[in-house]
Amino acid sequence: MEWSIQEIARRAGTTSRTLRHYGELGLLEPTRVGSNGYRYYGPDELVRLQRILLLRELGLGLPAIAEVLEGQRDTAAALRTHLRLLERERERIGRQIASVRTTLHKTESGEELMAEDVLDGFDHTQYEQEVSERWGRDAYRRGDQWWRALTDEERKGFMAQQTSIAEDFARALRDGLAAEDDAVQAIARRQYEWLSLVEAPSKSHFIGLGDMYVADARFTATYDRHGTGTAAFVRDAMRAYGERHLSDD
Repeated sequence: MEWSIQEIARRAGTTSRTLRHYGELGLLEPTRVGSNGYRYYGPDELVRLQRILLLRELGLGLPAIAEVLEGQRDTAAALRTHLRLLERERERIGRQIASVRTTLHKTESGEELMAEDVLDGFDHTQYEQEVSERWGRDAYRRGDQWWRALTDEERKGFMAQQTSIAEDFARALRDGLAAEDDAVQAIARRQYEWLSLVEAPSKSHFIGLGDMYVADARFTATYDRHGTGTAAFVRDAMRAYGERHLSDD
C-alpha cells in the first residue's frame, strides 16, 4: 500500500512542497521515487508524518522534531507518548473551558468568584507524574509545597525570571554563540540559580532537566517559542555547566 505525494498532502491538509521540504531535511523520506519523479509513501512514512504533524501542533520547530524522532525509534512507544500528551492536553483544555464558563456565568449573574473555579486547569500539577517518576515523590512534594506557599506576585516574578532566561538563551543562539561560551554559561548559571529557588539540583538532576526540555514536547515547545532550537541549546548549555561546576555529592 502506498500513496502519491499529492494524495498525502491533500489528506494531511498540507502541500507537496512542504512534504518535499521534510524530505530535504531528512524528516520524511519517500518509500520510493517513480520514473516520473513522483514521490510515493508507504504506511511507515504515513505514521512518521502523523508524528511530525503532532509535534508541529505542540509548537516544536523542525530541528527539535528531528531530535525527537531520532531519539524515539520505537514507533509504537512514540505513539503512546504522543497519545498521553494529547490526552493530558485535552483534559487540561477541557478544565480551562469549564473554568472560563463558570467565571462567565458567575460574572454575569453577580455570584461570588472562587479561586478554585477561576484557576482550575491553569496549575502546575500536570507535571506531577513526570517529576515523581524521574526524581521521586518527595521531590514533587517539596516543590509543590514551595509553590503553594508563594503569593500570586511571587509566582509571577518566578515565571517572569524564567521567561527572561529563556529569551537570553534564544538571543545567544541567534548570535551564533556556542553552548560552552562564557556568556552562555553565565545564562546557564542563572538557570541553575532559578531552579535553586525551589531546591538546588545536583549535577545529574540539572543535566537531566536539560535533557527533559528536549525529550518532552511540552517543554520543548515552551523554549522553542522564543526561537527554533532553543530547547536543544539550553540542554547543551546546562550539560556543559553541570559538567564544569556541579557534583552529585
